[in-house]
Amino acid sequence: MNKSRLLALLFVFSFLSKNAMAGEGMWLPFLLKSLNEKEMKSMGMKMNAEDIYSVNKGSLKDAIGHFNGGCTSEIISDQGLLLTNHHCGFGFIQRYSTLEKNYIKEGFWAMDRNEEIPCEGLFVTLISRMEDVTEKVMQGIKKKTKEADRQSIIDKNINALIASLPKEDYEKVTVKPFFKGNQYIAIVTVTYNDIRMVGAPPESIGAFGKDTDNWVWPRHSGDFALFRIYADENNLPAEYSANNKPFKPKHFLPVSLDGVEEGDFTLVFGFPGRTNEYLPSSAVKQIKDVLDPARISIRAAALKIMDNYMRSDDKIKLQYASKFARIANYWKKWQGEVLGLNKSKAVEKKQAYEEKFMKQVNQKRKSKKKYANLLSDTERLYGEIEEVALAREYYNEIFFRNVELFRIANSLTRMLDTYDANGEEAFYKQKARLDGALSGFYKNYNVDIDRDVFGALIEKYHKEIPVTYHPELLKEEMLKTGGDYSILANRIFKYSILTDETQLKKFLETPPGMLRQALSVDHGMKLAMAFSEMYKEQISPQYNELNEQIESNNRTYLKAQMEMFPDGRFYPDANSTLRVAYGNVEGYEPKDAVRYHNKTYLKGIVEKHVDGDYEFDAPDKLLELYESKDFGEYAEDGKLPVNFIGSNHTTGGNSGSPAIDAHGNLIGLNFDRAWEGTMSDINYDRSICRNIMVDIRYVLFIVDKFAGAKHLVDEMKLVHPKK
Repeated sequence: MNKSRLLALLFVFSFLSKNAMAGEGMWLPFLLKSLNEKEMKSMGMKMNAEDIYSVNKGSLKDAIGHFNGGCTSEIISDQGLLLTNHHCGFGFIQRYSTLEKNYIKEGFWAMDRNEEIPCEGLFVTLISRMEDVTEKVMQGIKKKTKEADRQSIIDKNINALIASLPKEDYEKVTVKPFFKGNQYIAIVTVTYNDIRMVGAPPESIGAFGKDTDNWVWPRHSGDFALFRIYADENNLPAEYSANNKPFKPKHFLPVSLDGVEEGDFTLVFGFPGRTNEYLPSSAVKQIKDVLDPARISIRAAALKIMDNYMRSDDKIKLQYASKFARIANYWKKWQGEVLGLNKSKAVEKKQAYEEKFMKQVNQKRKSKKKYANLLSDTERLYGEIEEVALAREYYNEIFFRNVELFRIANSLTRMLDTYDANGEEAFYKQKARLDGALSGFYKNYNVDIDRDVFGALIEKYHKEIPVTYHPELLKEEMLKTGGDYSILANRIFKYSILTDETQLKKFLETPPGMLRQALSVDHGMKLAMAFSEMYKEQISPQYNELNEQIESNNRTYLKAQMEMFPDGRFYPDANSTLRVAYGNVEGYEPKDAVRYHNKTYLKGIVEKHVDGDYEFDAPDKLLELYESKDFGEYAEDGKLPVNFIGSNHTTGGNSGSPAIDAHGNLIGLNFDRAWEGTMSDINYDRSICRNIMVDIRYVLFIVDKFAGAKHLVDEMKLVHPKK
């Protein structure tokens, strides 16, 4: 990109404002030198931007991995040792657990390389480089280009760009939109597929406090797990082989033993998933008052049923541990989001900002002509989309996230669609993948739970969603069962082969040309297909038409904000790309007369401990180590730190992100946010937004003193930057 183009972009996306709170935002690492370095150093950073992101030498970015496409991980030794959250690796911990070797309950520690467990399907992606390609992507876009044509031109330009950008054979290029499609960045990556499980504490440490403590502070969780990247003899990506060697990274993170204090600089490096910081007030109000409450209500009903079964049966508890945690995670997050949006008066703030925006618009004839009706049109569109958006949320929550019978039905439907579109060869390839997945699915499936969840959620859908979005088959079934949802659930599950692995696999031997017709008489498939058709005909077209207009307006609104406030603080919303968030270690005041300190200690685990409790039963050995005060070199002033908080702006996807000190050393592991500040995805407020991190000294203590796996600590580079 030429120099004038870069300078123009830096002016348009001028992120540093005298009035903005220091540390807010999720920043592109390759622009830190121009946009953030000065502010970061004023907050205590001792590094340079080149130490964080460089394509000319090993830098922090070379130690940061996208873990299985959803979380973040970091390399902490020259042998490819990888650190992430326990909850990020939980699916694999569960997969390789049995009742005899229950790694969830007992933990897992490889005492040598031969004991490390290959994790089939797990991958880690590292970033080679990032570059702005906006000019090339936007070629051919004019002011009057229609929305559908605009996206078609952009897609064509991106495909050409991906084919032309220089890369190695083992690298991949993707192009991502930023600022709602006002900017585009090309990202070159390398993905490693031979990842092995090295160590994980028992769930009683890794998820101490479980759902009660989830999203809250103070916290006492050892939410970490260890894996290792393997590569071929040339240190390049390779599928699993016994001949592969531990990966040699360009950079790994040294580990600081000096701990943290109030005001210390913290940098969180990772792959935040999704934020919406620039929504208009009408959108925020709809989320707060309509969509979030619906999501909360649906998941609360499902979780209540699952919890009752899990508490009564250890086998079910093992089967459903991961599912329950996944569903409960955002259920509680949404509750905190609503709380925070109300507490911070987010809607009122947005409205005041919009008044200021319109005042600026009306002062200039040119901008008045372009933007005079922008916000009023957007508010009208959000009003029009509300009913169908609510129906869409219910559909997605029930048919994709909470009722497992429908997840199988959806997989079968995709397989049949593949046959219709691409023929038998593609069908049998997808069927082979499905056959493998079914065994894992049914291993952790309980038909009674699924039936009861189905009955509860279908009742909610039937009562709370307008009849416009009810498939005819649901109306017929309700008549047959006299409006009794329990009878309906029993009827559907009794006469569906989708609840039985053996029956379903036998049925899937039907020739593909006849399979759709054969499945269409199954009660579960019939209802799933009826809802799917209704969604395609009623919900999706209406929602997509309105949402396309909303997205176009929101893109224009963000561009207009930058024009009206050229000195304002703007940073791109998260979109699962590599970002830097910087802040400080600091406590906060969540409500009147309450002050939270920035750190918790092992003493807090002992105080919370309850023998036999599902959430707060700490392991005996941990309690013994506390009593003997056998903390090794990991204590401070005779106490063992567990967690700490900071003002880093994080979100989902930052799970597993390293917390890095002013010198570039690892001091902790990000795993959560404080409940009052989960609305930071929409409205960051430094006074209450806090990210929660495991103190790295607690990680080392558990590995060394609790697990007896000091060989893993010895593999790391331990440093004392403060001394």
